[in-house]
Amino acid sequence: MLDFVFAVDDSVTWHMMNLLKNRSHYSFLKVFGPKQISSIQSYGAGIYYNTLVPCNGRMIKYGVISTDTLIDDLLHWKTLYVAGRLQKPVKILTQNENSKLQAALVSNLKSAVTAAFLMLPESFSEEDLYMQIAGLSYSGDFRMVIGEDRSKVQNIVKPNVPHFQKLYSNILQDCPQVVYKHHLGRLEIDKSPEGQFTQLMALPRTLQQKITSLVDPPGKNRDVEEILLQVAHDPECGFVVHQGRPRSVPIISFKTC
Repeated sequence: MLDFVFAVDDSVTWHMMNLLKNRSHYSFLKVFGPKQISSIQSYGAGIYYNTLVPCNGRMIKYGVISTDTLIDDLLHWKTLYVAGRLQKPVKILTQNENSKLQAALVSNLKSAVTAAFLMLPESFSEEDLYMQIAGLSYSGDFRMVIGEDRSKVQNIVKPNVPHFQKLYSNILQDCPQVVYKHHLGRLEIDKSPEGQFTQLMALPRTLQQKITSLVDPPGKNRDVEEILLQVAHDPECGFVVHQGRPRSVPIISFKTC
C-alpha cells in the first residue's frame, strides 16, 4: 500500500474541496463536514488518515496534516510521528516555497543525527548510524513488539543505504564533532562530556524536556542546562537519551465506508 502525507496550509478548505471531489474516500465522518474533520485531525499526532482508497488499480492511504503542525513536529519532536517518517528517505512529490518548512526539514535531519550520535559508541559504521536514526520514531511503539516484524528497521535501512547517504552526507560532512571517513563508511564522534553536552543542548525541545523529567527529582526544579550538563557526564548518557525519546501517539485514521 502506498502511503501519502499532504501538508496543507488550511485544513478546513482542503477537506471541503476534497469532500466535493473524493467524498467516497471518507468514513462516516463526512456527514459532519470539513470543520469537524479538521477539528478531529488536530488530536493525537495532528494528522488525519483516509485509508483503503483505491487508486489506479492499487490501494493507497493518505494523511492530511497542517503545515504549522508539521513544522512544530519537525522542530520540536512533539510527537515525532511525521518528523520520524521524514528522517527516512521519502519521495517529495511537490513542495511550495515555504522557507520555514524548508528550514524545519533540515533541522529535523540534524536533530536525528545528533540524537543518534548520543546513543552510539565513539566509532561506528554508516549503517549503524542509519539504523539508529530509522529506529528513533519507533521508540515505545507497541507495533514493534506485537504483531510487526522486529527487524523492520533493518529492512528499511539495508536496501536504502545509498538513499540515506544522499539525505545525510552533507550534514555529516559539515558537522564539526564527527570525523566522517566516507571512503571507509565509518564515523568517529566526540564522546567527551563537553562534546555530549553540546549535542544535548542541540536536541529538540521535547526530547530535552523528557530527559530533564527522567533525571531531575520532583521538587528540585533545576534549569535544563544544569541537568543536561549532569547527563553529559553520566556514563549512561546514551541510555538516558534513548529513554527520553517521544513515545508513539495515536493518529486519526478511518477505513472508508
